[in-house]
Amino acid sequence: MSDTVTNPETDDRYASGYAPSISACPACIATPSAVERAQAAAAAQDARIMLSVPDAHCALCIQTVEGDLEKMPGVKSARLNLTLRRVSVEAEPGISAATIAERLTKIGYPAYELDPGQLSMTETDKQGRDLLMRLGVAGFSMMNIMLLSVAVWSGATDATRDLFHMLSALIAVPTVAFSAQPFFRKAWAGVRNGRLDMDFPISLAIVLATGMSLYETFNSGHHAYFDAAVMLTFFLLAGRYLDFRTRAVARSAAQELAALEVPRAIRLTDGTEETVAAKDLTPGDLVLVRPGGRIPVDGVVTAGTSELDRSLLTGETLPVFAGPDLVVTAGAVNLTGPLTLRVTAAGKDSSLHRMADLVAVAENARNKYTTLAERAARMYSPSVHLLAFAAFLAWMWITGGDVRHALNIAAATLIITCPCALGLAVPAVVTAASGRLFRKGLLIKDGSALERLAEIDTVVFDKTGTLTMGAPEPVSLDHLSREELEIAAALGAASSHPLAQSLAQAARTRGVIPATLSEVAEVPGHGVQAQWNGRRVRLGRANWTGAEALDVTGTYLSVEGREAQAVAFADRLRDGAQEAIDAFRAQGKSVRLISGDVPGAVRDLAERLGIEDWQAEALPEDKAAAIDALQAQGHRVLMVGDGLNDTVALSAAHASISPASALDAARVASDIVLLGASLAPLPEAQRVAKRAVQRIRENFAISFGYNVIAVPIALVGLASPLIAALAMSVSSITVALNALRLK
Repeated sequence: MSDTVTNPETDDRYASGYAPSISACPACIATPSAVERAQAAAAAQDARIMLSVPDAHCALCIQTVEGDLEKMPGVKSARLNLTLRRVSVEAEPGISAATIAERLTKIGYPAYELDPGQLSMTETDKQGRDLLMRLGVAGFSMMNIMLLSVAVWSGATDATRDLFHMLSALIAVPTVAFSAQPFFRKAWAGVRNGRLDMDFPISLAIVLATGMSLYETFNSGHHAYFDAAVMLTFFLLAGRYLDFRTRAVARSAAQELAALEVPRAIRLTDGTEETVAAKDLTPGDLVLVRPGGRIPVDGVVTAGTSELDRSLLTGETLPVFAGPDLVVTAGAVNLTGPLTLRVTAAGKDSSLHRMADLVAVAENARNKYTTLAERAARMYSPSVHLLAFAAFLAWMWITGGDVRHALNIAAATLIITCPCALGLAVPAVVTAASGRLFRKGLLIKDGSALERLAEIDTVVFDKTGTLTMGAPEPVSLDHLSREELEIAAALGAASSHPLAQSLAQAARTRGVIPATLSEVAEVPGHGVQAQWNGRRVRLGRANWTGAEALDVTGTYLSVEGREAQAVAFADRLRDGAQEAIDAFRAQGKSVRLISGDVPGAVRDLAERLGIEDWQAEALPEDKAAAIDALQAQGHRVLMVGDGLNDTVALSAAHASISPASALDAARVASDIVLLGASLAPLPEAQRVAKRAVQRIRENFAISFGYNVIAVPIALVGLASPLIAALAMSVSSITVALNALRLK
């Protein structure tokens, strides 16, 4: 229907019947080394084991899990996806999922085997509900214990004080036992394996505060600290839940790509049609793909002509001609005519499946990014343990063995240095920044996305569907007569081709009434024809209509007995594209354009937007390789794309954004989703990200400054566990208020 610079209908090679072996696909035309890598990845699938690791939640967990498994005999590699809390293990055939799960359980990470083909979000949803339930119980109990404590603070003595302490104990003990379980489980698992992480001092502080309070209650002591223990639990659960929510909205892009694979195909055996599972096809089989169907395999066309929509795979704006000897790939959509293909690759060997493997590798690589909070937490845990233990020993010596007094000071030290503020520092800022950006039309999907976005210095844009709307419009119709417009409107309405539909819509907008036609028929791969007043009329490709081809995207109208007319098209620029590019340049960012579309279309758009660095006809591997090359040179790349061919690049980039109109796989591979149609908010997202990182660092400074002041007070015995809990709450509230400044 259309002609572009590289259209097969206008290329001299096609005049002699030559059809190039170009792949339409992601990752199918590749260098020998790339093919070998793809084959190796496919072979490794035979020994891939997928397990759920629900307790993994930080970069230290990635190092621990992957490091331990890779030491295991028979394990080739292990990759922990922190977002989904799943580990993918490639092992020799003799290694079972049960063996790996047992090893992970021994090091403190209970693991459960998953069926890669039946993955769902049920497990993640359950974990979120569990955290929220424990948070609610802790909050409700904290309020009631605080009410009971008012009487003690007001001067209640003797039996009255003991009664209120006892009532507080009846609420606090079961609350702590239930709500603090996430911390207790992780702390105990770490201790069993000789590892002390951030959950150990948390658990120790909660247990000491509760234990000391019970001791004071049963011995008619003046002070009990049940409110401190429950308050501590509540604030820590709040930070853990906020962090969980930022991770839970992200889903694996590799899963979404797998969902695009066609499960069944029509196999032709001696002319007989048989519906079979696509994975059961073997090279050499013949398959039939009807109009409107998605191609299930990689193959070569042996019969039939049609047009293929490869926009999701390659970013090409317009459908391309498909005829005998053309190489096609899984995922393209057959538009107009039936095609018979000879299978070259199917199932896990198809290009679509191989691209899912590339995305999974890229996702896991990005999950290794260590956030500021995780780096701070690594230094926090050992220092707090040593400090509290030193305080206990020192006061045992000073008081001549007064265990009660020494434990009080050790508990106060643990509580006052407890990482509530540290735990809230990042989630509170991310929540505030996410709320601000949501009002600007941007949805943050990953908690570490803001930190990575703040570091970018290079922005790479896709073309079709990202900088443009992916809907070509006629440049001008003024050269067509009214009669020709009426014929074009009628022919365009009878075709499924996007250029024909756009031409018909443009004619209707001008108030044109379509002509009355007869014998309307669409000719697959060429266009649509009909009879008008006894004359043959056609709308389609240049050589089919007898027109001279344009050097830009176009379609052609011929009326028998008249000179054929050409209609040129241009893709409409997305709102805010120019503003976004100008703003990024003003921020000192380098802007590049990488597209799978033809050189002419990419060059024209680059010139319109003033982008000097551009690349056309880029396959998915090319886009990812370009981003990897930039990042290897020390650049931090932001990728903005919307298509299936952008998915690997989105996963590989330091940070990524996709429009809400993007393919599902692209949206889930990106860190941020642009909810509106305009690109103008993108530079604002980068500015907010930089301010968010500044607030996070300020929160760390607040936490550090608070500890510098508060810890000596606790060490010299001037702060009881209750005062320590109140001071800890003040630091947490200060951190939260500082985060709210982003709004």
